[in-house]
Amino acid sequence: MPYIIGLNSGSSFDGIDAVLCTIEVGADSHPEPPHYKDALTIDWPEELRSLVVRAFENDLTIFELARLNYAAGALYAEATNSLLAKNGLSAKDVDVIGYDGQTIYQEPPDRPKIAAINKESSLLDRWTKDGYPCGLFIVESGVVAALTNITTVTQFRPVDHALCGSGAPLMQYLDFVAFRGQGRPIVTLNIGGIANLQLANSDRSQMMAFDTGPGNVMIDHIMRKRLGKEYDKDGETAAEGTIIEPLLEELLGHKFFARKPPRSAWRLDFGSTYAEDILQRYSSASTEDLVATFTMFTARSVERALVDFILPKAPALQEVVASGGGTRNKTLFKWLGERIAAHGVKLVLSDAYGMPAAYKEAIKFATLAFAAKRGLANNIPAASGAERFAVLGKLTLAPRLAKGV
Repeated sequence: MPYIIGLNSGSSFDGIDAVLCTIEVGADSHPEPPHYKDALTIDWPEELRSLVVRAFENDLTIFELARLNYAAGALYAEATNSLLAKNGLSAKDVDVIGYDGQTIYQEPPDRPKIAAINKESSLLDRWTKDGYPCGLFIVESGVVAALTNITTVTQFRPVDHALCGSGAPLMQYLDFVAFRGQGRPIVTLNIGGIANLQLANSDRSQMMAFDTGPGNVMIDHIMRKRLGKEYDKDGETAAEGTIIEPLLEELLGHKFFARKPPRSAWRLDFGSTYAEDILQRYSSASTEDLVATFTMFTARSVERALVDFILPKAPALQEVVASGGGTRNKTLFKWLGERIAAHGVKLVLSDAYGMPAAYKEAIKFATLAFAAKRGLANNIPAASGAERFAVLGKLTLAPRLAKGV
């Protein structure tokens, strides 16, 4: 059974996770559920972290971004090599590395504009006039493959974008792989910087996947601005606050929530500009109250998405399987669990299904890469809105596999 490695630095930008799994192809030609073996997390060094933050704000020159792309590749390679050393493995023991890189910018499809496309429109018009999605994702795969000597697959979103898919979230393929043998629909939740829900099913045409709204991104922003901390550890700050009800109602009226699945969100929706405007207008409010309100905003937006879009398709749903860094926020997890319990649904961690909540996103990319290397369709058109099945990911072969030398 081959080893695979997944790497992840998501929208919350809270470190680089590296995970080691084993996996094999099942009788139906799809991968069997991956088996988690080990993982580690490394921090972004400040010299790179500050550049990524500037890139988020469109405050980096193209020359700086080019060098950051390569340097980030070296950092991902270091994380991989550390994981190999920790487990006594060599490059030849690993089938493939998978990661999506660090998302710098992502623009969701403008579906009303796309629906109105004139038949005479050119392919070029799709991205210059007609609202097709796009994005920019760094961490150069050539650097990772060269410095680890392991075949690397990355950039999973562009093909889905080109087929008019949302490109985000991407958890649905792993959920199909992991839960297709359950005999019942399974709903998963991932809370990173942005939160998303997935309805998994052995029939891929019945699946759903979409962003529910913010996860940690707004909470993290206020923690950095007000307290100089990267996140609300264990939800301690939120637990000390009182929810500002008028602000919560304003947040729940965000235009993002008028979009129907499949939908995706990014920092332009709930990022620093949006959060900073709120901090300015509520400058007299306590940090604890603002963090509590942002935390309940995440919980309420997940609840609303579950009720509006998931439960009508899965009325007998009993549990939501949660993962992502946001699950470590005890206050968020408690409040969300209480909200969805009112609908007869229990909130559980993905650990119960053999996938540690902290590392499921990295496992996702390892699984996508394993499928891509074998030419297996690893998108879910019913979930993303893509026009057809496809193989997501760009493959860079390990130098040791070069022929003719």
